[in-house]
Amino acid sequence: MALRLALIVAAFAAVAATAAAGEWVYEGRWNGSSGGAGEFRSPHGVDVGPNGYVYVTDYTYDRIQYFTQTGWYQGTWGDTGSGDGQFREPVGISISAGGYVYVTDSNNYRVQYFTLTGSFLGKWGTQGTGAGQFTYIRYLAVAADGTVYVTDADRVQRFTAAGSYLGAWGVFGFGNGEFRAAYGVGVRSDGRVYVADDNNNRVQYFTAAGAYLGQWGSYGAEPGNFRFPEGLDAAPNGDIYVADTVNKRVQYFGAAGSLVGTFGDLSGWGSFNQPHDVALTPDGLRVYIPDGDYVLCYHWVEADVAPASLGKIKSLFR
Repeated sequence: MALRLALIVAAFAAVAATAAAGEWVYEGRWNGSSGGAGEFRSPHGVDVGPNGYVYVTDYTYDRIQYFTQTGWYQGTWGDTGSGDGQFREPVGISISAGGYVYVTDSNNYRVQYFTLTGSFLGKWGTQGTGAGQFTYIRYLAVAADGTVYVTDADRVQRFTAAGSYLGAWGVFGFGNGEFRAAYGVGVRSDGRVYVADDNNNRVQYFTAAGAYLGQWGSYGAEPGNFRFPEGLDAAPNGDIYVADTVNKRVQYFGAAGSLVGTFGDLSGWGSFNQPHDVALTPDGLRVYIPDGDYVLCYHWVEADVAPASLGKIKSLFR
């Protein structure tokens, strides 16, 4: 009987541990495409600031909008143009711990940065293939030390917080450390840099200075594989969340690429059309995904397994 109880308790503990992981549950989406305050046309980038607000690049309307975590509109800045604080198709957005909002201004071939309420602070970049120039600028991420990583065509460039060039890595190709359209980039708390290698259908990761460490994924719809991944984010717990764009889902992984989970219904509320990016709140309990003309929000729900249940199981075998 003791052995039987031990086996059942061990099995229950394993189930409880698995269930305790919980799941992502669809919470809602905001907002339509008419162009008013709080509405989008093809939002691409998203990040959550240290003030708790959610910031979104409004790609077609050439502006940045920001919201509470439950979608209440707070403000906007930017319009179409090439002047300071103007945009021509902004894509990526990343916010430093100190509250600098960095934006990749794709068709102006530059990065601009702002305060949390949109006051212009600075910019860098011109069109070209040289150091600090851009030809196909996409996403960016800010490390804890303020280093800014920017994906540009088939390479990653890195800069100081004020835009001074620090270095780059990557060329076109299929090999380790090579890219066929570098898209999303995220920095883990340990300094590792993760890059969505869009046309190679994989994620690669590197040291802070760009030394190759590893990769995972290939083309396919099976869990753990990708079809043209775009944005990604490093979660507070160290997991890597990836917008698996053509597979219409978000997948998340351990630091070395072990699949942890996936979400995104195939139809109905909470389904994705073309998810571009992903960002988590600092507590890791909400995640935001720009998709179509909306931003979708999911929240984390712990599994419905109470510790008291284990006592009930034990009582059956006294």
